[in-house]
Amino acid sequence: MSFRWLKSYMPRGLYWRAMLILLLPVLGLLLVVSVVFIQRHFEGVTEQMTLSTSREVALLRDPGAVAQNPRARAALAERLNIRTRSVPAARVPRTDSWLWYDLTGGIVVREFRRHFPDLAAVRLPDMKMVELYFDEAGGAREIRLSRRRVSASNPHQLFVNMVVFGVLMTAIAYIYLRNQLRPITRLAHAAEAFGKGRHVPYHPSGATEVRAAGQAFLDMRARIERQIEQRTLMLSGVSHDMRTPLTRLRLELSMLDEAERAPMMRDIAEMERLLDEFLAFARGAAEGEPVETDPVALVRQVVEDSRRAQVPVSLERIEGQGRVPLRRDGLRRALDNLINNAVRYGTRAEVSVILTDESLCIRVEDDGPGIPEEQRREALKPFARLEPARNQNRGTGVGLGLSIAADIARAHGGNLSLGESARLGGLRAEIVIAR
Repeated sequence: MSFRWLKSYMPRGLYWRAMLILLLPVLGLLLVVSVVFIQRHFEGVTEQMTLSTSREVALLRDPGAVAQNPRARAALAERLNIRTRSVPAARVPRTDSWLWYDLTGGIVVREFRRHFPDLAAVRLPDMKMVELYFDEAGGAREIRLSRRRVSASNPHQLFVNMVVFGVLMTAIAYIYLRNQLRPITRLAHAAEAFGKGRHVPYHPSGATEVRAAGQAFLDMRARIERQIEQRTLMLSGVSHDMRTPLTRLRLELSMLDEAERAPMMRDIAEMERLLDEFLAFARGAAEGEPVETDPVALVRQVVEDSRRAQVPVSLERIEGQGRVPLRRDGLRRALDNLINNAVRYGTRAEVSVILTDESLCIRVEDDGPGIPEEQRREALKPFARLEPARNQNRGTGVGLGLSIAADIARAHGGNLSLGESARLGGLRAEIVIAR
């Protein structure tokens, strides 16, 4: 039997799931104890006490000398602490009655009915008195006695005690559980921050298993940071070492004729551009810490800078306003890459910014040939070259533009997705960052 339909009703957070695990057994135990106690204790005790009281009432109604002698009956009733008197037949209730919240009232009435088949009516006006009515010549007899003689007093105290101590034990368990869950939430917070490119101080604590997981996270974080640092240093060193001979070549070529020098100078410029792309890929998105930024103003500035550089790009759609924690330089580089990629394979690019309470979406669309769906995942990998699908005559570079943009999006806790532009028919690249 499948219980997958329950997932939609289950809480998402660890605290609420732990509380559910804690409360369900407590509430179930309280329910079972209540039912069993009422059936076994209240019912059994009430039956025994009602039987004992019924015998005393039967003694007062003994057809012998006591019942015939009013004085003897009054003396016996006083000894038994029972009040009895004759009442008109009109005062006899037509039906048995007891309070709706009286847990043992029904049992008392049932037991008196069982012991006295000639009982006219039983009335339980409150939790203090019991009134029995018997028919007799010329009217009826009313017998009144204390409710404490037929059932346990204050039956509600059971529920009060169960609720009070249940809440108390739940609170104690919650405090203890919160202390156990706090290290897990701290570990989750540190892991989430590291996934967004932030370094949050973290020290393993809590249970042994949580400490082991925390220490494994610290080792993993240190290893990844070392790899990023080594990659940055390596590519930066390569870029620096390559620039020196390129500079010498540029100086040597400057002494040649213009006709001979021009094609070789273009090759040197292309090599320098490729080195800049390698260095940008090495730096990735780990530059600086996020700061509160107006994304609309940032995108508008990038578009204006591109237009001044004679890039055919326009800002078509703006929705929402607010500030989002962003790495300004990284996001600017990602947007520049997407715009340059769009105009490289198309004739124009359109940029849109959609800011909601849940996310920030920056969309770049072009009118180029686009990328087939089965190759979009490959296009986000470093050094991917898909010129057969993207017009090979215009394809230049080493295939790092989309990869750098994807890394920057992931560093912000978001992602870069590729699709087909409904407006222009080319490629649609979207950076979506959760707020």
